[in-house]
Amino acid sequence: MTGHLRIASAFVQTLWAGRADRSRAAFESWQAGILRRWLERDLPAVDFYRAAPPRLAALPVIDKATVMADFAAFNRGRIPAEDGWRAFETTGRIDAVSIGASTGTSGNRALYAITEAEQDRWLGTIVAKAVPRFLVEPERVAVILPQNSALYDGANRSRLLRLQFFDLRQGFESWLRALETFAPTTIVAPPRVLRHLAEQSERLKPRRLFAAAETLDPVDRTVIEARFGGKLGQIYMATEGLLAVSCAKGRLHLAEDANLFEFEPVADGLVTPLVTGFRRRFQIMARYRMNDLLRLSGCPCACGSPLRVVDEVVGRMDDVFLFDRPDGVRLLLTPDVMRNAVLDAARRITDFRILREERDRVVLVLEPKLGEESARAAQCALQQVFSGRGLFPEIAVRRETMAFEGHRKLRRVENRFRPEDGR
Repeated sequence: MTGHLRIASAFVQTLWAGRADRSRAAFESWQAGILRRWLERDLPAVDFYRAAPPRLAALPVIDKATVMADFAAFNRGRIPAEDGWRAFETTGRIDAVSIGASTGTSGNRALYAITEAEQDRWLGTIVAKAVPRFLVEPERVAVILPQNSALYDGANRSRLLRLQFFDLRQGFESWLRALETFAPTTIVAPPRVLRHLAEQSERLKPRRLFAAAETLDPVDRTVIEARFGGKLGQIYMATEGLLAVSCAKGRLHLAEDANLFEFEPVADGLVTPLVTGFRRRFQIMARYRMNDLLRLSGCPCACGSPLRVVDEVVGRMDDVFLFDRPDGVRLLLTPDVMRNAVLDAARRITDFRILREERDRVVLVLEPKLGEESARAAQCALQQVFSGRGLFPEIAVRRETMAFEGHRKLRRVENRFRPEDGR
């Protein structure tokens, strides 16, 4: 099958799998059949799962550390991590296999290996989910991220779809004029970049916007949607693959047509997902524990899709604040609770950071121009979040200009305290 046919096939299959007239029960039956064939045919093709039973529940839960400890055991080419990193830093390929890597937001970076066929399937899938009308409304898609990917290479094969990558690491000012000249109909970028464009560029008039690569906070959504009009969508993607895309109604649907999701409860109704990518055949990952916190929706979407809805990608497990109370109870505070407390305290707050720097010290970083009354309200609101859980850390306020940094992912809530550091 040629690349064009593979892309077209994935496009059609994606639309068919998530069509509005399909019941959830019918979808789950279809998904179970695809998963069963993948477990029997593809799982044993790599060393790590060679002797594993073809039953999902019998497989071990793995994570980034597991995969990177023996990368060769998870891919059909038995490519060791050393060769993968060498390829990533030079040609980006080993024979016909493309090698990429995560940005390393949570610390250590992870490799991924994909074939040309998998790239084509990914492209057909994301086009079907994000810009399904490109056949009647030609699209110019601008992808603005801190790292390019081989996944984007096949997008320019059609006259109806043009994709241009803009590298955040090169600095906003180096490509803004080129972005405006490209006149994208769709922009995919981190929320802070979309907000920066909203505040800095009057020429851009995209039809669609997708936030990606970072947590989308309400304060950014408001500014972006007010400037560009229309609903801001999201694309939830990681080294592990394409995980969710917003529909035309603006709700975020899990990519269950390519992944089986299991959910581990965390706290306050949040879950962290275990992902099994049953469309990936070269690098196999089953029951892969993500580091993200999701809030699942309890109601279906008005678009009619049978795919499960995520109300919010809250943040990362790394940025949960864990406290041990004197009575021995361990308490967990998630990023969304702290974020919302600050935002609800004063409407004048448009940017901030919450940093846990020591065991019993949390720093609230606010802009210098913010009034004292708003700053005190935010500090008090954050203090009440902690005291309501029987916790009384020092809440210090620091004034600081929060400059746009293209090369770093934005984390408004960040846990910098590590017990092993002895602080």
